[in-house]
Parts: sequence; C-alpha cells; structure tokens
Amino acid sequence: MKFETVRLEEAEGAILAHSVVLPGIAFKKGRTLLAADIEALRAARVNGVMVAQLGPDDVPEDVAAARIVRAIAGANAQIGEAFTGRANLYATADGVATLDPEAVAALNAIDEGLTLATVPPFERVLARQMLATVKVIPFALPKRVVSDAEAMLASAPAARIGVAAFRAASAGLILTTLSGTKPNVLEKRRKAIADRLEALGSHLVKTVTCAHDIAAVAREIAVLRAENCDPILVFGASAIVDRGDVVPAGLAQAGGEVIRLGMPVDPGNLLMLGRLGKADVIGVPSCAASPKVNGFDWVLQRRLAGLPVGAREIVGMASGGLLKEIVSRPQPREGGGADERAEPRIAAIILAAGRSTRMGPRNKLLEPVDGLPMVRHAAMTALASRARPVLVVTGHMREEVAAALAGLDVRITHNRRFAEGLSASLAAGITALPAGLDGALIALGDMPGVRPAHLDRLIASFAPGEGRSICIAMYQGKRGNPVLFAAGFFAELKGITGDTGARYLIGRHQEQIAEVEMDSAAVLMDIDTPEALAALRKTPDGV
Repeated sequence: MKFETVRLEEAEGAILAHSVVLPGIAFKKGRTLLAADIEALRAARVNGVMVAQLGPDDVPEDVAAARIVRAIAGANAQIGEAFTGRANLYATADGVATLDPEAVAALNAIDEGLTLATVPPFERVLARQMLATVKVIPFALPKRVVSDAEAMLASAPAARIGVAAFRAASAGLILTTLSGTKPNVLEKRRKAIADRLEALGSHLVKTVTCAHDIAAVAREIAVLRAENCDPILVFGASAIVDRGDVVPAGLAQAGGEVIRLGMPVDPGNLLMLGRLGKADVIGVPSCAASPKVNGFDWVLQRRLAGLPVGAREIVGMASGGLLKEIVSRPQPREGGGADERAEPRIAAIILAAGRSTRMGPRNKLLEPVDGLPMVRHAAMTALASRARPVLVVTGHMREEVAAALAGLDVRITHNRRFAEGLSASLAAGITALPAGLDGALIALGDMPGVRPAHLDRLIASFAPGEGRSICIAMYQGKRGNPVLFAAGFFAELKGITGDTGARYLIGRHQEQIAEVEMDSAAVLMDIDTPEALAALRKTPDGV
C-alpha cells in the first residue's frame, strides 16, 4: 500500500487518506473516490488529494476483517458485516463465552495492523451480545498477514470464539439450620438460589431443610441424588472452613468426594465443589444469599453451560477473581453502600455518659487503671485502631470526663438525656457522626482491657455485601463488646429506647451478624463494681 498526493485525474478508484471538508463537501478518509467525487473536488478548485493506492499483495480492510472473523467464529456465534475495517462477532444463545486468551494474544502479535478484542473468557453473555471485534487499522493488510492469521486459527480449533449455551438442569437445594436460624433467612437463601437458576434456564425442583449436622446432610444429599437432582446445592447455616466440616463430611458419608474446598475468588472463597457419582454437589458460600456476583456464580454458570469445572478450573479463576467493586464504579448493595474494594470508613463511638451507680459514690470512668483514668484507656485504644473519627459521648460528670480526655484527638458530644439509659447515649453518638461513613464501632468506656487489635479485627470482618453488617466481638462462644454496625442501621439505632442498648436490633437482623472471635476475655469484662475494679487491678495487663 502506497500513500501519495496525486492530481485529481489520477485519484479515481483510490482511497482518500485524509478527510476533505469544504463548503458542500464532506469526504471522510477511507472513501473510495468515484468519478462524481472527482468532479465535486474539481468544482471546489481542489487540485490534488492524499490517497492510498493498494498493491497486488494488499487485501482491502473490509475483506481482511471479514475473512478473519469467519476464521474465529465458533459455536453459537454469528458474524456481522465488515465496515470500515471492523467485523463483529455476536452470540446467538445465552451462555458462557469460550475463547483461548493465548490464541487471542498470538493473533494480535502477527501484525500491528490487525487487532482482535474480546469479552473476558468464561464471561456470561446473552444472545445478540457482542463477543469479539476484529479491527483492521490501515486501509489494507498484506496478503501474508491475513493468510498467517487464517492458518493459525485453522490449526487451533480451540482458538475459535463462541458460546457454550446454558442447558436446562433440575437442581436440588439443601438448607441446613441451627437453633437460631429464622424462617425468613431460609427463604431469602432459597429465593437467591432459585433466581440464579431461573436466569440461567434451569429450575430448582426441590428444596429440603435439615439440621446442620453430618448425618442429616448425608441423608438429604442421598435423597436428592435418588431423585435425579443435578446439581445438588448445599447452603449451610455455618460457613465451610475445612474438609472435616459438616457439609464436606456429609458428602463423604453419602458416598461422594470433595473435589475442591475453597476458591481464589472473592467474594466466594468458602465454596466447596464435590461429586456424587455423575452429579455435582456444591457447598454454597454465604455470600450467595446476596444477588451480587460471586464465585458461586462462576462455578454454576460453567456447570450449566456444560463446561468442565474441577480443581484445575477453579484454581484458574484467580486472575480476575477479585469481584468487589472498584472505587470509580460503586454499585448499590444490600445492607449499606460500602465500597468493598476500599477500606471501609468506620468511626468509633465510646459511650461514657452513665451514672456509675453500682460503683457507689465514685465514677468508674475516672478511676485509675495503670495510672490513667479508665475512660482515657478506652479513648487511647480507639485512637490506636483504624477507626476514625473517635467520638466520646459524655453525660454524668461531663466536665470531669472531658478533663480526663484532655490532649487526645477525640470529639466529645454531650448527652443531656443520659439519665434515660444507654440508648439515649447511643442515639446522641450516632447523631453526632459525620456523613459519608460506612459504619461505626460502639465501644464502652468501662472496658479498659479491650485492645486496638480487637477493634481492627472487627473492621476487617466488616462486609455488608456478604452478610456481615453487624460485627460482634466474641470470646469462647459468648458475645461481648465492641460491636460494629453498618451505616444502614444508624436510623434504627437512633430509635432504640431504654437501657438495653442495641440488643433488640441485633435480634432482628440475625442474617446480617458476624460473630468475631477474639483472643481475650477482655471483650466480655466491663467494670461496674468496686470488686470488679479491684480484680482488674490485680490482673496482669488489666485483662
């Protein structure tokens, strides 16, 4: 292909290399100049134009693009017409995109004038959705480039780009329960699974509920297999953490095997893939209760598209497996608006307004522990954590408590209604928070043994999109403090009355709770009496 400026009488049949815009003329580059075009240019007093002249070894851009897109078209893929050197490939069925990234890279490496862009491998696609686009950059490609591309694609059938169409399946679902599992939680999980299956052209034909124990899970797996359910999905009341856990052990007892426990996709890490005979048995991660895409979707989509899914395939999902939203494209989610790709914005509220009646005439928050007032310990702990800002709610003896915090980077808000109980102080603290937070840690001023690491562990566990909107400090199975609440609960927290704190709210939202085990009983120990204070002072490190 040769570029040159020629006289008008030599330009007919050539390709216009640069656009020409004049009164009454708007010829874009790439236009093949016809006799009428030449006359129009001559009338506009144009003497010459820059053109591209194709040689005998050149393949025009549209012809080249059409030939290459034909060579890459695989199953359930339709070829679009080539135009301006571009030819697209479209899906003709709902399913999963099939392509070989290495072959795509090899094709793009043949010549810089030839480009192929595709959807990601194994992406879920809909009929009529674009799968790939071939774009020829110059006005023509050398015959050698086009022939090399066609030869490469012919020798590698796996390099073709297509769609593995979804196949209808009859799935069974097992929901396990613990003593505190609520019916609405089970229904939410059932619906989330049913909706996913329906969207992929399959059906949830049977749902069973059983106790969260090995024998019960094994029995129900066997029942669903006998009824020809495939896949069998097990949504446990508790997350799967090892091969000896209830769901994998139940599969083994039923005669099946665990193919892979855990996957490098987040959310979705705690998925189990197993088999019983020819049926797939999938331990569903808890994040699948949300409609947000997670690793379970990737496995289910491939399974229903008839693609192999085993340990090797799951390991290969690591690249691109971080599915949480990026900062520039936050998406609405259940339980709050936190952007889970960024560190959550968590404040700390220290409740320090109480009258300390059980301590006698003294205010416990002002009592020295290791030489410092107890409330100052609580504030210093919060300031050493990742929580910001740190807000202290005062009430009884407000001036003395504020003086005990002198010099610390804390915000102090006064609760005039402190005599009404803990809930009034909680409401005052929530009301004083700045906008734009993802959540708040509620800490007590009379727990000097709580450490910064405890607060940071609660923050690390916080993930509203995965059902962890209320994070509670635990020690050896007992709930304590602090507690982290997502911002979505702030309105409810402000509406609580009495002296029970947020217990009522926690009871209403069991499906959003994460119990976070700590390494110290300090999260259970508030100092209410002189005896408790004396015992604390005798304990090393105040724990």
